[in-house]
Amino acid sequence: MINKKDHNIKANRDESFPPIILIGNPNVGKSVIFGLLTGRYVNVSNYPGTTVEVSRGKIAISGKIDSHKMKEISIVDSPGVNSLIPRSEDERVTRDILLKEKPLGIIQVIDAKNLKRGLLITLQLADMGIPFVVVLNIYDEATERGIEIDVNRLSSLLGVKVISMVATERRGLGDLKKAIYNISHFQRETKKITNFDKGIEDAIDSLLPLLPKSNISGKSLGLMLLSGDDGLLKYLKGHSNSFETDKVRDIISRTRNSFRDPIAYVIQKGRQAAAEDIFNECFHYDDGHKISSGKKRFGDLCMHPFWGIPILFSVLYIMYKFVGELGAGKVVDFMETVIFGEYINPIVIKITETIIPISIIQEALTGKYGVITVGITYSVSIVGPIVGFFFLFFGVLEDSGYLPRLTIMSNKIFKKIGLNGRAVLPMVLGLGCDTMATFTTRILDTRKERIIATLLLALGIPCSAQLGVVIGMVGGLSGRVLLIVIITVLLQLIIVGYLASKIIPGKSSYFMIELPPMRIPKLSNILNKTYFRVKWFMREAVPLFIIGTFILFLLDKLDLLVKIEHLVSPVVTGILGLPASATEPFIVGFLRRDYGAAGLFQLAEGGKLDLIQITVSVSVMILFVPCIANFFVIIKEQGAKRAALITSFILFYAILVGGVLNIILRYVHILN
Repeated sequence: MINKKDHNIKANRDESFPPIILIGNPNVGKSVIFGLLTGRYVNVSNYPGTTVEVSRGKIAISGKIDSHKMKEISIVDSPGVNSLIPRSEDERVTRDILLKEKPLGIIQVIDAKNLKRGLLITLQLADMGIPFVVVLNIYDEATERGIEIDVNRLSSLLGVKVISMVATERRGLGDLKKAIYNISHFQRETKKITNFDKGIEDAIDSLLPLLPKSNISGKSLGLMLLSGDDGLLKYLKGHSNSFETDKVRDIISRTRNSFRDPIAYVIQKGRQAAAEDIFNECFHYDDGHKISSGKKRFGDLCMHPFWGIPILFSVLYIMYKFVGELGAGKVVDFMETVIFGEYINPIVIKITETIIPISIIQEALTGKYGVITVGITYSVSIVGPIVGFFFLFFGVLEDSGYLPRLTIMSNKIFKKIGLNGRAVLPMVLGLGCDTMATFTTRILDTRKERIIATLLLALGIPCSAQLGVVIGMVGGLSGRVLLIVIITVLLQLIIVGYLASKIIPGKSSYFMIELPPMRIPKLSNILNKTYFRVKWFMREAVPLFIIGTFILFLLDKLDLLVKIEHLVSPVVTGILGLPASATEPFIVGFLRRDYGAAGLFQLAEGGKLDLIQITVSVSVMILFVPCIANFFVIIKEQGAKRAALITSFILFYAILVGGVLNIILRYVHILN
C-alpha cells in the first residue's frame, strides 16, 4: 500500500490528492485517454524551465478513492518517452514529473501491438515503487493482426493491474476509472522481475545508504545514476544537504571501470532479457492471420520513392482546397465581412463611441490599428478559421497514419539542412499559419534544430492566407512568373538551411519514429483534438496579436510608420527596382502577410507593376520578415536576442535575393 503519510493525504473533502501521471511511448493513444478522463478541464503549459508542453486536467470522481470521498483528482499527461533514463528534453521532463510531483499513482499506456517496447518502461516503473496500472491500448488493431495477449498472465508476471482498452471507442474506460478509484491498491508486489548483473546489484547496495528519501525508490535512483543520469545527481545534491556527491561519484566510477561495456548498456540488457521472458509467456501471434492488405499496401506506397511523391502532392492539393480555399477563403471572408464587418465591429464601434468619449482611446480600440477592429478581428475571424481547418486536416493525416510516413519519406531531404523528417510537421503546419507552426518546433529534440526550423519558417514558408493571395495574383498572370517565384523561394530555403546547419553550433538528433498502421480516422477523436489544439493556439496567439496591433497603433500615432516608409523607399526603388508605391505593402506585410500580398495585387491590377517587378516583389514578400504575431512567438520560443538576429538576417537576405533576382531577370529577358 502507498504511504499516505508521505503523500500528505488526509481524510478531508476539500484536500486534493497528488496527481496521477500518464506515461507511455509516443503514439500509444495516451492523449486520447487523457481527453476521455479529463473532458474539457485541461490546462496546457510549458514545464518549468523547458519548452516541453505538459497537459494537466481533472477527472470528476463519482465514488471514493482510498475510502476518501473526493470531488476530483488531477491527471498529468507526460510527454511520450522511450525510456525514463533521460536522453532528450521530453524524457528529462517525464523523469522530473515523477521526481517532483509525488504522484499518487501512474497509468502506463502501451500499444498492444508493441508490447515488448512498452515493457521496457514497465520494468523501470516496477523498480520505482510507485503504484501503477498498465493499459494495453489499441487492442483492436492487435487483434486484427492476429495478436493475442494473455492479460491475466501478464498481470501475474508484473504484479500489477493490466487493462485492455480501445480508447477511440471508449472500450475499457470503465475498468480504467475503477482502477483510478483504487489506484493505491495497485502497489506492485515486492517480487523481483529484472535480474541485473551482480556488479550492478552490489553497486546499488552501496548507493542505497547514501541516497536521500524520495517518492522514487532508492533502487530506481541508483539505477538511474549508474546509467549516467547526471541531471539526477545535480537534483539530489540540490535537495539534500547531507548528500555525499563525491562518495556517490566514486561508486559509479568504480562500477564503470569493472565493466567492459557501458553500465547503461548492461542495465538495459538486463531489462531487455526480462522483457523478452515476459513477452514470450503472454504474447501469442497467429501466423495464418491475414492483415488488411489494402491499408498496408497503401501505407507502403506512401513511403515509396516514386509513388510517394504523387501521393504527397495529392495530399497537399486537397489540403490547399480544404484549408486554403474553404477555410482561408470562404469561411474567413464570411467571418471577416459579415460576422465582424456587418455585425460585431459596427456594434463595438458604436458602444465605444457612446461610453468612451476620449478620441485617442476610441482610436486605439476601434481605429485603423485598433486592438478590437484589427487585433481581435484578425486573430478570431481570419487566423481562427484557418487554424481550425488546418488542425482538422492535420488530425486526419495524424490519425490515418500518413504523417509518420511523410516524415520518413522527407528525412533524407531534411538531413541536408541539419534537420530530420520530424521537421516536416512544422513546415506543413507553416502552410496554415507560421505563428502556429513556430510553436510546434518544440517537437524537435535539439536547440540547433529548433533554431533552423524557426528560421526557415520565418524566411520562406508562406501562410495559407498569403499563399492564397499570391497564387491568385501570380497564377492568373503568368505560369513562368509562378515557376520562378517557387524556384527562388525553394532555393533560398535549401541554401539558408544548409549554411545554418554548418554555422549554428550543436548537434542534430537521431531520427527514430514509430510507424503506426494505416487506419480510417475517427471523426469524434479528430474533433476532440482539434478543439483542444485551437483553444491552446488561440490562448497563446490572441494576446500576441493584440500587443502587436497596439504597437503599430503607437507607431502610427507617432508618425513613425510614415518615417519608416520614407526611410526604406530608396531600397525598394533602387535595389529591388519597384515603384515607390510598393513600399507600403511591405510595411503592412509586417502586420499581416496577406495584407502585404494584397497590396502588391492591387498595384499589379492597376498596371503599376510589370512582370519582372511582380516576380521580384512577390519573391521578396514571401521571403520578407515574419508577421508581427510570428515575431512575438519567435521571441517567446527563442528569446528576444535570437529573434532580433533571425528577423534582421531575413530582412537583409530578402532584399539581397530580390536585388539579385531583379538584375538576373532584366539581363536574361526571360519575362520580356
